[in-house]
Amino acid sequence: MLADRIEAKWIDAFCEIFERCAVKPGDTAAILSETQSRALNVQLAELALLRMGARPFHIVLPTPRNKQVVPIRSTGASEAIQRLGPVVTALQQAGFVVDCTIEGLMHAPETPDILKAGARILVISNEHPEALERMVPDLNLEKRVKAAAKMLRGTKRMRVTSAAGSDLDVNMEGAATVGVWGWTDRPGTLAHWPGGIVVSFPKSGTINGTLVMAPGDINLTFKRYLTSPIHLTLKDDYIVDLKGEGADAAMMRSYLAAWGDREAYAVSHVGWGMNPGARYEALTMYDQRDTNGTELRAVPGNFLFSTGANEFAGRYTAGHFDLPMMGTTIALDGVVVIKDGVVQDVFG
Repeated sequence: MLADRIEAKWIDAFCEIFERCAVKPGDTAAILSETQSRALNVQLAELALLRMGARPFHIVLPTPRNKQVVPIRSTGASEAIQRLGPVVTALQQAGFVVDCTIEGLMHAPETPDILKAGARILVISNEHPEALERMVPDLNLEKRVKAAAKMLRGTKRMRVTSAAGSDLDVNMEGAATVGVWGWTDRPGTLAHWPGGIVVSFPKSGTINGTLVMAPGDINLTFKRYLTSPIHLTLKDDYIVDLKGEGADAAMMRSYLAAWGDREAYAVSHVGWGMNPGARYEALTMYDQRDTNGTELRAVPGNFLFSTGANEFAGRYTAGHFDLPMMGTTIALDGVVVIKDGVVQDVFG
């Protein structure tokens, strides 16, 4: 267990990320949190903003009751605001929003209205600051992520293969692509820290083939490395077969079935990690309460495959898996960008 105390080095790290977000003396900044938020990060955000001469204020909401039949982890869709009008209005007017909610505002229903008003949102992932400080802003990473996102937006076909047996075909035409390098300085935009991820949300009926999760691949909803293979068969976006022996496959089958919702079996997004500061073995270094797993999503060269909601395909569900897979090869229109889990020199 890491000590939850204020450290000057962590205030420094928060100041660095806020400077990249163009926070200036006198700026108004809303710190959004809930009663179950990591208090240490909320305090560090406040102290960093004050050190920079900004004018922060807090919005603290009660963490709502989980109405689902299973625990919810790492959805990126915070339910804390509950469409409360005065809260949305305050965030719209804040200019800069530091999001310290547990799940984050990335896919929250209120986020589009907040962004349309011109506010910019920095989602601070629910990590211990010991992890955050290792992944502070990297200007070279910004350039590479932007180049990867541009390439994805111009791609018609993605193919994912692996020595374990994966062979997945993704029709990328019309897919929505997002690149996140860890900060945002433009009104009406959202980013999350840590960054270094590029993902696409394909349109409906575009994903077919086989994915084989090998031992050592990761189920971030469960925060565990796999110890046995899992074979996923996908047809028109949906997992239609999930085979595997042992606890890993059994828990995935049970969790998916518990939702009683076909959309939980659908693909949310596909992409890969690009952050050189993100470590594959990091999940072993933290107690489960001390990590949200964003670092594992950003590990360079992992194929980040996710199930659950995809608003661009008209699918909505609270069920969600983020499944970083190592050792894959990813080709975009025949150009290999990830080879056996290694990012190729194609992004500058």
